[in-house]
Amino acid sequence: MANTKSASKRARQTAVRSRRNRSVLTRLRKMHKGVAAAEQKDATSVSSLISAVDKAAKRGIIHRNAANRRKSRLNKSLSIAKPAATPAT
Repeated sequence: MANTKSASKRARQTAVRSRRNRSVLTRLRKMHKGVAAAEQKDATSVSSLISAVDKAAKRGIIHRNAANRRKSRLNKSLSIAKPAATPAT
């Protein structure tokens, strides 16, 4: 329990921000699972996930380096999946 008026306000603000951040993180996890489960990794789903990761990093929901790491791994998985999808000549 907060001892001061300002501490109780900070607790309320933290609760609101935590709920908002949780919804964004849940959306990112669901999008990532959808991209990972797809047999054909298409560029549009990966680019929409990268956009969502960038927006979360911009708003401070995830750290900038964590966002860059996620984007790097997504692009790497996309580049690995792309040659396998093209027929051998």
